[in-house]
Amino acid sequence: MSKNSDQHVPDSVLDENNDEIKWEVKPDSMLIQKLEDDVGNDSSATTQGPMIKLMVSYLHGPTRHEVHVPAQSTFGDIKNALAQKTGLDPKDQRLMFRGKEKEDEEHLHMAGVKDRSKILLLEETASKVRKLEEMRKSDQIAKASEAVADVRAEVDKISERVAALEVAVDGGTKVEEKEFLVSIELLMKQLLKLDSIEAEGEAKLQRKAEVRRVQNFVEKLDNLKARNSNPYSNSSNSVSVTTKL
Repeated sequence: MSKNSDQHVPDSVLDENNDEIKWEVKPDSMLIQKLEDDVGNDSSATTQGPMIKLMVSYLHGPTRHEVHVPAQSTFGDIKNALAQKTGLDPKDQRLMFRGKEKEDEEHLHMAGVKDRSKILLLEETASKVRKLEEMRKSDQIAKASEAVADVRAEVDKISERVAALEVAVDGGTKVEEKEFLVSIELLMKQLLKLDSIEAEGEAKLQRKAEVRRVQNFVEKLDNLKARNSNPYSNSSNSVSVTTKL
């Protein structure tokens, strides 16, 4: 082939089947066929045809979604687009067109889907069951947290008794033993309440923390009772220490 720069080289020609063959000139002036991968920078949207608008609605319910996809997309592509709009995972979606469920790999144009076609969306039964279970657990956690909060409020009141007894013992005042026993009994009742609470997740952690808190108060009362019973106490006065519950 001549290397004359003035020679005109056609961009493409037709072969015997009237298919277009594209050519390119290499730096050494050799004329070779241009491979398909080298042709331009065609976008995936172009290779998949023009954009079409689809109306997707739930089989049961008024909610509708407008989806824009290339004409030669698959039903799996629609599921991916719907996942962004609905939050429903593609594997939990079922798509129906003309009364038949469609597979993910099936192309829209092959199924007869055109611009403004209507498609039905169904949610997998397993997904519905999973959501109901999540709602049940969430409700259970909320109720458990509320129950733990009620116990915490009661323990807060008892803690005032414990603090008053501690001040008295530290001050050398003799306290009647029943004051310690009553406070311990009140705390043990709260432990029983905590033990009866069925908790999961965050509520379980809250319950565990409150159990430990109550146990710490019981240990403190035991120590105060032992110190109060010390025969070497500086005071022989016996008093009753109470707080409002």
